[in-house]
Amino acid sequence: MHISAAAKQYLFLILAISSLKISQAQTIAITTHHTAIVFEIDTNKQVQQIYLGPKLSNTSVYRDVNPDYRNENATLNTAYATGGSTYLNEPAIEVKHADGNMSLVLNYVSHQSKILSPNIVQTDIQLQDPAYPFFVTLHYKSFQAEDIIDTWTTISHGEEDKVVLNRYASAFINILWPQNHLTYFYGEYEKEMEMKQSLLQPGIFSIQSKLGVRTACNYNPSFLISPTKDVTETAGEVFAGTLAYSGNFNIQFETLKLNIDMGNTLKIIPGINAYASSYALEPTEKFETPHFIFTYSNSGTGQVSRNFHRWAIDYGIWNGRQKRLTLLNNWEATYFAFNQDTIVNLFDDANKLGVDLFLLDDGWFGNKYPRDHSRAGLGDWQTNRKKLPGGIGHLVKEATSKGLRFGIWIEPEMVNPKSELYEQHPDWLMIAPNRPQHLYRTQLLLDLINPKVQDFVFDVVDNLMKEAPGIAYIKWDCNRSMDNAYSPYLKKDQNSLYIRYTQAWYNILERIRNKYPNLDMMLCASGGGRVEFGAMKYFQEFWPSDNTYPVDRIRLQWATSYFYPALTVCAHVTAAGRESLKYKMDVAMAGKLGFDIVVKKLNDQELALAHTTVDNYHRLQNVINYGSLYRLVSPYATNFSSLMYVDSARNKAVVFAYDMETMQQDTWPEWKFNGLDPKKNYRVTEINLLKDAPPQFPESGKVFSGEALMYQGLKWYMKKIETSSVLELEAL
Repeated sequence: MHISAAAKQYLFLILAISSLKISQAQTIAITTHHTAIVFEIDTNKQVQQIYLGPKLSNTSVYRDVNPDYRNENATLNTAYATGGSTYLNEPAIEVKHADGNMSLVLNYVSHQSKILSPNIVQTDIQLQDPAYPFFVTLHYKSFQAEDIIDTWTTISHGEEDKVVLNRYASAFINILWPQNHLTYFYGEYEKEMEMKQSLLQPGIFSIQSKLGVRTACNYNPSFLISPTKDVTETAGEVFAGTLAYSGNFNIQFETLKLNIDMGNTLKIIPGINAYASSYALEPTEKFETPHFIFTYSNSGTGQVSRNFHRWAIDYGIWNGRQKRLTLLNNWEATYFAFNQDTIVNLFDDANKLGVDLFLLDDGWFGNKYPRDHSRAGLGDWQTNRKKLPGGIGHLVKEATSKGLRFGIWIEPEMVNPKSELYEQHPDWLMIAPNRPQHLYRTQLLLDLINPKVQDFVFDVVDNLMKEAPGIAYIKWDCNRSMDNAYSPYLKKDQNSLYIRYTQAWYNILERIRNKYPNLDMMLCASGGGRVEFGAMKYFQEFWPSDNTYPVDRIRLQWATSYFYPALTVCAHVTAAGRESLKYKMDVAMAGKLGFDIVVKKLNDQELALAHTTVDNYHRLQNVINYGSLYRLVSPYATNFSSLMYVDSARNKAVVFAYDMETMQQDTWPEWKFNGLDPKKNYRVTEINLLKDAPPQFPESGKVFSGEALMYQGLKWYMKKIETSSVLELEAL
């Protein structure tokens, strides 16, 4: 093995420090207001996880309950298990050193904590191989009030040549419950975020993606773990985590039973999917893994969700406190067939609904190959002169004159073969050599790894904003996955393709956000294909599914709510479904309300009800967007659903209730509210009704005590399928 002189000197210093005998255990406690994960440095200089659970009174209370056993098994519950050495199960990291050695040992070197703000503390634990200048830092950022811990890993080395990273997890979490019930989220196009609970058996179970882009289509990189299947919204231990990454991911759950070295334990290993992604790390390079965000609660799944929501609004999404805009989208009204007058006339329809913004969807671009259908024009981001002779700037001016903001749809990572871009830049296409061209939705993926392509994609947004500075909103779509993956820019070095594509996409988004920090952006990828916090740090909201059938949306929005707050979940009223307009609006109002309908098809009563509902949403938007969520009746367990949002002062609340497709007269749900102040009295009023229409809730307008609403509840009063009700609570 050849090591540079500087690296030798640094290695000598590290070895001198690490040769000092650790005479007594050092404890490293990562804590929030209510949660702790605690590590201990054992006599072998290994960092061991000794605790995960409720925060105890002080650091000295945490102790290793297996000290004798651990002395015989140095890898019992290690903080970051290494491959090729003495750990014989799934490792967090596996490398090939510059000299070909496949083994890795990581010893403790040092750690430090620093206060980043009154609410955030970051702890970094430095590790190093005792025989190589190979370094790993484990980072833990603890958000005190939110009870969230954000962890990631930085990898570097000082070896003479490249070190190949074969695995590189973001974290390695040890769970010591006797059994583990996993809740995860799977699906497909129009069936995203289906929720499933399973008892983990001995062996390895994983949720993962190899889609390259649209990474969360089949599995969302989020999960919950509980020691019992009977955990509820309000009771039971829960560990929940989500990986913030927009590329291929793999979250492994290795359940060990009767293991002679490690006993009974669950190892959670989240990170980038190592599939086709060995990464050659240069001596001067630092590799940073995606962030893994987790929380723990012994008060059920509801508290876990509220932890994530509070964290997401202030730290996990772009401009979380920026007011969300209600909108009308033209897609179902026009599809590709529109002209300038058609769009301008739709602005009046938006005003009839009372929404904030008009969103122009697909079909506005392309001249040599007009975007009159999905088979042409993609990649040619010039306004279609025949459809829109005044350009996008004219539409923005017209919308502004009518009191509306204006938004526009783009899909800048993609190209149709029938486009000028395809003809001019065949070297920009991700097409595997010697393989037939495989189109999906008649389109191909651009090679974002190429810096020229990154400039092109950035310019799609930048040129639009220059042409029409009044654009307030962009819907960013992504309608295919990555297959036959090959980057012409990388040439023979294809191993890091999946990783470098994601890095390139983030680079583009960084540039956009640096220049346009106040621009609203919706994340869309054939629906919910990119619903994860890696992308959401650049976007305000996302489109969770192209499935807008209201009953399906109730289940989808319920599952999505475990990790993502309501203000991020775009919920549009459309023509899909046989349910009434009221039902559709009541479902959509529980997320971020929008419309994609032909307004002219509404009768006067429907239009009046729509405007009333939009007004109610605007009036109660702060409660729905920023209030605490309490899920009351599960659509996964019953034929009904109910949830509520409560403001921070517990003075206002909004309750949503739905009957779904099937009814059984003898199983009306128990309906107890949550999150209220038991000492306050609340007036309960049904809203989203036509003027002078009788309420469904027979006691609408009456006053109830908070304790009565929470401990006695209300009688479920809806007796017909596909009916809905929205209640407003106001403390007196």
